[in-house]
Amino acid sequence: MSARKGWLVGLIIVAVMFFMIFVILVMMMGISFQGDFDIAGMGNKIAVIELQGVIYNSQRIVTQFEKYRKDESIAAIVFRIDSPGGGVAESQEIYEAVKKSRNAGKNVVVSMGSVAASGGYYIACGADTIVANPGTTTGSIGVIAEIPNTKALMDKIGIRFNIVKSGRFKDTGSPFRDITSEERAYLQGWIDDAYHQFVNVISEERKMDVEDVLKLADGRVFTGKQAESNGLIDVLGTYQDAIHIAAQMAGLSGEPNVVREKRKKVTLFDLLFMDMDEVFNMIQGGPRLKYQMIL
Repeated sequence: MSARKGWLVGLIIVAVMFFMIFVILVMMMGISFQGDFDIAGMGNKIAVIELQGVIYNSQRIVTQFEKYRKDESIAAIVFRIDSPGGGVAESQEIYEAVKKSRNAGKNVVVSMGSVAASGGYYIACGADTIVANPGTTTGSIGVIAEIPNTKALMDKIGIRFNIVKSGRFKDTGSPFRDITSEERAYLQGWIDDAYHQFVNVISEERKMDVEDVLKLADGRVFTGKQAESNGLIDVLGTYQDAIHIAAQMAGLSGEPNVVREKRKKVTLFDLLFMDMDEVFNMIQGGPRLKYQMIL
């Protein structure tokens, strides 16, 4: 073999070795990203975001929407909601994240689970399409503020609280006394404002007259089938149907490549002390506005 041919063979061997190393690195990266890394092309994946339980905190869901909105490999997002609602501000923050992703050109499809009511429904309104099972519980359009009253118990055990305040409404909602008629009117105005925000979002997103929304927005719940008849959702279907609808909207062919956040492993410590910030939110003093179904 001549020196020139030997040099050429050596060059080919080196090139093949580098290519093999590159392929191995790509495969390793694909594994480390739980399938989120794709060399076949951009914009051919469906991201799934899951919301389960009462909404006490919006950060985890908002962060996922931010991540997938910026990811060019994500063609569409399926938002699986199984929640009776929760805090007003938290529900509004998640709704804005959904709407922002939709407006950025990411197709967003909501898939309702067993329950997607009150704040869960508010959030769903930010999507392009809402899919619900016929038996899904949804609706519960309204606002509630639960104010505990321990006055009778305090009187019984002989405990009294002396309040020094800067204004007549500063201790409104104190659990240690009854609310006055003036305070009740003040609280009703507070709740009514949040309620009309909810109604206006439904009117805008569902293309319904406010008067028609008000006929449904008295706190009652609906099945998915009833919600479809009333224009509150778009399609009756399952989670898998929502995946395929999202794929069709994004122009994907074949079985879609579905990605989601890796679930955190639950430790004994988590079981004993999990969601302490949510517990603090539940027991915090004073009335708190909630878009939440109460059954």
